[in-house]
Order: sequence, then C-alpha cells, then structure tokens
Amino acid sequence: MYGKGGIGKSTIASNVAAATAEEGYRVTIIGCDPKGDSTTSLMGGERIPSILSYLKEGNEIKEEDVVHKGYNDVNCVEVGGPEPGIGCAGRGIIVALDQLKEESDVVDNSDLVIYDVPGDIVCGGLAMPVRKNYVDMAYIVTSGEYLPMYAANNICRGLTVLDGELGGVICNSRLNNEKQEEKIVKEFANQLDTKFIAYVPRRNKVQEYERQGKTIVEANPKHEVTKVYKQISNQIMNLKQTTKPNPLQENKLRELTRTI
Repeated sequence: MYGKGGIGKSTIASNVAAATAEEGYRVTIIGCDPKGDSTTSLMGGERIPSILSYLKEGNEIKEEDVVHKGYNDVNCVEVGGPEPGIGCAGRGIIVALDQLKEESDVVDNSDLVIYDVPGDIVCGGLAMPVRKNYVDMAYIVTSGEYLPMYAANNICRGLTVLDGELGGVICNSRLNNEKQEEKIVKEFANQLDTKFIAYVPRRNKVQEYERQGKTIVEANPKHEVTKVYKQISNQIMNLKQTTKPNPLQENKLRELTRTI
C-alpha cells in the first residue's frame, strides 16, 4: 500500500487484512509505519514490539517475538522506523524484512502479505521493497485532493523506473463532495491506465472503532464501509492482470483536480 502520508493507508491495510482473513485466507500484515498503527486495530488496541526495536538493542529476534496473532489469526508484524533525523526508513525496512525471513516462514506461508509502506516512493529508500522483490504489486491510496494525487502520480513515476507492477488505485475519501471526488479519482486511474479498485466513503464510525482497538470489519460486519473493504479484498485476491502505470503530466493532473 503506497500513498501520501496521512491518507489512510494503515486503516485500509488493516481492514483489508481483516476482510481477507474472514474469507479463510492466511493473511500477514507488515506495518512499516513508525507509529505502529498498521496492526493496533487488529491487536485489540495493543501496540506490538517492532523488529527494529529488538535489533537496535542488539538482540536476536525469534518468530514468537515479532509475529503476533491478531483478529481472525492475521499475522501482525511491525518493522518500526528510524529515530527522527537518523537513518533511512527504506533501509530499515529491508534489514527488518531480511531478518524476518531468516527467522520465520510466515511470509512464504501466507496467501496475502500486505506491506503498509510509510509516506510515498519519492525517497529511494522507500523504493527498496520493490527493488528487493518483496512487492508483487503496489496499490495506491489517494483522495481527490491535489497533493495526495500528486504523490500518487509520483509513486507511478517511481514504479515506472523500477519496472514495478500496479494493481490499481483506491480512493479514500477526504472531501464532502463524494460523487465528484469518486469521479475525479476514477478518471485519474483511467488516465494512469490502471484499475479503479474502490471508493471508501469517509464515516466517523471507522475512527470510533479504531479508538476502541478494532477494525470496522470486526466491529460492524454489516456497515456500508465494511462492505467496501470486502469488495477491495475480493478484487485483490482475484486480480488477474496488473498494469504498468502511465504517469500524468503535471498540467493534466492540475486540470483534473480543478473540476472538484
């Protein structure tokens, strides 16, 4: 999951993990966000220790230290992050993932592994998961605002350089004009030559349940947003064809967002 920082990747990642596990798939989510919020809503609100926290203390890691069973047996792993102003998030991710693969076969034994990548891909370090072949395909999360779409377009530029595969675009709503926002992001996906996966409406219940330490998939199975997450899960698990993105020129991107 790629996208601008703060766009809601962790919420989408944890809910898609929960929805996919409910269908009987073996799911692992690897949070790469220093805040650890990729897994807390799957762990009843508890923050789990990160791989990098063990490595920084000079400890060897064991599977039971860093792989925790969350809601519906989702394997929850947190990579952690560098100290502010020190180190590189991308490099830390690779060091942690290499260690995880040495100590555990949880990644190889999963039907779906979701990496919740911090920020966007403009930093070379954040491109490392693609470079190191940890990523089969990227999904981009954006809203209909200019800056998240600018970041999303930059991610596509990065994927083009890296010869990465794009599964599609997910719109996580941030605006009040829902129909227009969905229309813009659909057209954005169309111009990228990729698939529009789903529109996730903004509902306060999602944040309410997160404060309770739950995903909305767990807490409210019949909610309209839960149905959207199940739709996203279904699309990811049944995607037959990935795409090579075709990034937009900046003037085209601005023109697109002016219509809202």
